[in-house]
Amino acid sequence: MLNRWLSKILTSLVQFYRKFISPLTPASCRYQPTCSSYMLEAIELHGPIKGFWMGLKRIARCHPWGGSGYDPVPGKSDDKSA
Repeated sequence: MLNRWLSKILTSLVQFYRKFISPLTPASCRYQPTCSSYMLEAIELHGPIKGFWMGLKRIARCHPWGGSGYDPVPGKSDDKSA
């Protein structure tokens, strides 16, 4: 129940960013899918806490000296936490 509630809040924040903040800034995403899409998919696939953390790490990598290209959300079978 708490996870679903937290997921809804975090997803709403990302949707707010996409609708109201992102259109005001020039397109500059270095990765595919975009960082906001990555965050939404990570939250959906891995849950709100791990997904949000994965999204934050992805945003931290998205800078002029960072990488670029195709960078999908890793699947649950790719988890290294085992």
